[in-house]
Amino acid sequence: MPRSRTARLIGMALLMTAVPALAADALKVTPPKLEVREHKLANGLDLLMYEDHSVPVATVEVWYHVGSKDEKKGRSGFAHLFEHLMFKGSAHVGPEEHKNFISSIGGRYNATTDFDRTLYFQSFPSNYVERVLWMEADRMSSLDVSDENFKSERDVVKEERRLRVDNPPFGRLFEVVLDKTFTTHPYKIETIGSIADLDAATVQDVREFHSLYYVPNNATLVVSGDVNPEAVIRWTEKYFGPIPKGRPIPRDIPKEPAQTAERRAVDYHPNTPLPAVVITCHIPQAGSPDSYALQVASNILSAGESSRLYRRMVYEKQMAVAAGGDAILLEDPGVFFFYAILQGGQKPEDGEKELLAEADRLRDQPVSEEELVKAKNQIISSLVFGRQTDQDKADAIGYAKVILNDVSYVNRQLAEFQKVTAADVQRVARTYFTPQNRTVVYMLPEAMRPKTEGKPEGKPGAATSEVKNP
Repeated sequence: MPRSRTARLIGMALLMTAVPALAADALKVTPPKLEVREHKLANGLDLLMYEDHSVPVATVEVWYHVGSKDEKKGRSGFAHLFEHLMFKGSAHVGPEEHKNFISSIGGRYNATTDFDRTLYFQSFPSNYVERVLWMEADRMSSLDVSDENFKSERDVVKEERRLRVDNPPFGRLFEVVLDKTFTTHPYKIETIGSIADLDAATVQDVREFHSLYYVPNNATLVVSGDVNPEAVIRWTEKYFGPIPKGRPIPRDIPKEPAQTAERRAVDYHPNTPLPAVVITCHIPQAGSPDSYALQVASNILSAGESSRLYRRMVYEKQMAVAAGGDAILLEDPGVFFFYAILQGGQKPEDGEKELLAEADRLRDQPVSEEELVKAKNQIISSLVFGRQTDQDKADAIGYAKVILNDVSYVNRQLAEFQKVTAADVQRVARTYFTPQNRTVVYMLPEAMRPKTEGKPEGKPGAATSEVKNP
């Protein structure tokens, strides 16, 4: 299911805090190299394999290089819709049979949709690898995109949107922020899509989307764990090889123009219990040279309760219940955000002032060696501990191939973080945390709407946004 980004806005996960005396050793950690074997089928399918016989478990992942950014205007939510439809049966596998089988053998399965890709994964006892490859090939070649399945899963997705976005406090926050930050690029639309677009879709629209993107030449198969690569190649050729190659995949994604002046927006909503302030800045794509220093900056700002923003706004000023910042790195240029959920009665202008003070501090003053080492150790520890399972390794391999188009990234990533300096952090802050590159969004309770402004037209409780450009 879609990973919640609102959670990233209202609460950053606590990572490990390094002991300064051990900093030098921690920064020199070198995890075992992932030896990845590659094989490409004639129909365009990429097969990536990592062999590890330490436990009798395997992971099979299918990465389709299609996400919400590939959807046509007015047809949002299709990639996420297929996350559900892919479990509704195919020529030789009945509805729900795929996931029921994985559960019956003690395995785990799920799927996620993002802006850039849709991922289906399962981990299970390794003696079932051939069976799972056959099931994945069956749904790639013969998914049942019937009108009945389409309508039933569309209703499920609409209800999921209501539960995750429309009804919870701050559920719409990330959606509003994206819409105000991006003017052209489809990253402005949240992955879950809109109910209006889903209602307007026809089964023919959905079938055309499926026939274009869910094909071998737009897929990467990752098999990791207790496997024999020669057997995996043989089974993959047997089950996936006969699937016809699809049409060339269009990649004509509109580019976001450079922002040249600050943008501002105010959104009022009855489901907003406290004032929220979010400041965004455009940043380069994942894997770019500056992306590593930006992630270190993110940890300095918001990784844990001793981070700069949390300490300043929650502890010292006692004006916020949560505060932080994060770099959202995507296949195309992404966004860095600073945020604060303010205490009741606090003014959003004051929250914005404090957020900008910390952004300016990163720009104007080099971070201390202690802060730099702590932030880098947090990232390095998460990378090292995030490579423990077959699924962790498969995730890293698939991401490197599909999003970065560079499998070697799985073995270079840690070194890139290790060499980030205080000067690098200050440089990226000066480059991207500028007035002309930022968008400021206030999401406020309906009670804070000025009396002279009037209530929104339409159904009671509807939200409105006011956009201000200098």
